[in-house]
Amino acid sequence: MTKLYVTIKAMQSKIKNKLNAELKKQLGFLERAYSLNRLCPVLAKGISEFLLRKGKRLRPLLFVLGYLGFAKKEAPNLYRSALSFELLHGFFLVHDDIVDKSPTRRGKPSMHKMLGEDLALIAGDLIYALAMESFLSVKENPQRKEKALKIFIRAGAYTAAGEFIELLNASKNIGKIKRQDIYRTYDLKTACYSFASPLSCGAALAGAGQREIDLLYQYGIYLGRAFQLKDDILGLFGEEKKTGKSSLSDLEEGKKTLLFWYAYHNSRPKERALIRKTLNKNKVKRNDLLTMRRIIVSSGALYYSAREISRLTKEAQSVIASCRMDKKYKALLNNYCQELLSL
Repeated sequence: MTKLYVTIKAMQSKIKNKLNAELKKQLGFLERAYSLNRLCPVLAKGISEFLLRKGKRLRPLLFVLGYLGFAKKEAPNLYRSALSFELLHGFFLVHDDIVDKSPTRRGKPSMHKMLGEDLALIAGDLIYALAMESFLSVKENPQRKEKALKIFIRAGAYTAAGEFIELLNASKNIGKIKRQDIYRTYDLKTACYSFASPLSCGAALAGAGQREIDLLYQYGIYLGRAFQLKDDILGLFGEEKKTGKSSLSDLEEGKKTLLFWYAYHNSRPKERALIRKTLNKNKVKRNDLLTMRRIIVSSGALYYSAREISRLTKEAQSVIASCRMDKKYKALLNNYCQELLSL
């Protein structure tokens, strides 16, 4: 283990610990500012419990790295502002779980299972409002702040569009879905708000040039695609205790992932019919999952998707190589993302 690796891991751990500590402080601040516990203790408790669950803190961490990679010094309330992406993530999770009818999130009951669907929708809306308040807390140059805010708002709009397209595609025959349709959904639903926007938003706030902002955005798109591919694989082949969700969920939702797309186009008619039938089922069983796993492996779809993750990671590394980001934070960023994408 090299000295550089130990240093990078220590920096990464320090940033995440600061984010976790800041999240607790932020929820306390919001309670004092809006008196949520006094107005509605059930809502306040539900939101607090949901947001404090153990997570990667991926998006705020990338925001911080994007900022520190170009800033001369740390702006006041930087970490509180970074948490806007964690809150945006929480907002989408609440609504996404309702749409997907997911009973669990991060190994615990989803918000609508705790509060009911109607109250969960309201809780999600409140979390979005808190995200905006959190973002505006940073003390930085007003012009940079406005530029970064536009990226943040765009991330929300693109993610909603991605969710919408994915739902429309769920009702389509997989034979009519194209590879570019799947990657378009990945870009809008995952890559933009999970990788590209936090990185480019942090860089914009720090005053980075447009070239560097664009490079970080493209870097994030490649990584986001790879991350979603890994998530698709874990969704079908991973351990439920580790993923925090049912292995049947993607099948029940009829998601047209790259795994299913490749398997469909590289299987015999009998297997194709099974894929179509399973993705159209309202209720799938364990045997359906085992059958799909077998088809995905035998068709080469699993190997193809793993190869795509490797290709996209290399594309991302090629893009970031020319970015004029501080070497220390660039190394931290590359190391962190490689760990995220390892299967």
